[in-house]
Order: sequence, then C-alpha cells, then structure tokens
Amino acid sequence: MLAFSIFATEGGLFDINATLPLMAIQVVALTYLLNSLFFKPVGNVVEKRERYVSSNLKEAKNKLVEVEKLEADLLSQLQSARTEALKIVNEAEKDSDKLYQEAVELANNEANASKEKSRLEIESQTSSARKQLSDQADEISELIVNKLIQSK
Repeated sequence: MLAFSIFATEGGLFDINATLPLMAIQVVALTYLLNSLFFKPVGNVVEKRERYVSSNLKEAKNKLVEVEKLEADLLSQLQSARTEALKIVNEAEKDSDKLYQEAVELANNEANASKEKSRLEIESQTSSARKQLSDQADEISELIVNKLIQSK
C-alpha cells in the first residue's frame, strides 16, 4: 500500500467540477454588486471632488494672473507717482532757491539803499556840523578880535 498515489482522483489540487463555475459566477456577481453599490458612488464623489478642485485650481490660477497684472500695474503707477513726486520736489526746491535768492537780493538792495541813505544823511549832518562849527569859529574869532580891539 502506497500512501501517496501517483494519480490523484479526488480532492486534488486542480479538481474541476461544478464549484469552479459557481465560484466564477459568485466573483462576477460580487464584483458587479460592489461596483454598483460602492465603487461607482465613491468614484462619482471622487470625480465630483476632482472637478471641484480642478475648477477651483483654474479659478485660482486666473485670479493669480489677474493679481499679478494688477500688481504690475500698481507698481508702474507707483513708479510714475514717485517720478512725478521727485519732479515736484525738485521744482519746489528750485522755486524755494529762487525765492531765497530773490529775498537775499532784495534784502541786500534794501541794506545798500539804507546804507547809502545813512551815508548821505551822515554826510549832510557832517557838512552841516562843519558849517555850524565854521560859523561858530568865525563868531568866536570875531569876538576875540573885537575884545582885543576893545582892550587896546
């Protein structure tokens, strides 16, 4: 008696009988049932979420492009405003320098005019004082001469 037979007749590794087609039908039915009950709804939710994410991503990219355009526009406006402000500041500095020079010139002219007026007034007073002194000296010399003549 041999414990192992060369030819396996029942319960072998590949026993083909009615259970194989029945198992195949069960696998197909289970696959169909799982597909229709679980995988399709989950797939639909995943596709819906993917469309939602994709549309939001596209919208975000469009908004990003729009923001970049606005940023570039604002930067150019800022640059032009800075340039304009610099021009205005330079013009204001030139105007203030011009006004300062005019004020200094006017003050110098007024000072020179006042100085000249004072000089002329001093000259006038000096000549008047000299004339008075000369007249007084003449009077004193006449008095002295008269006294000398009278005392002789």
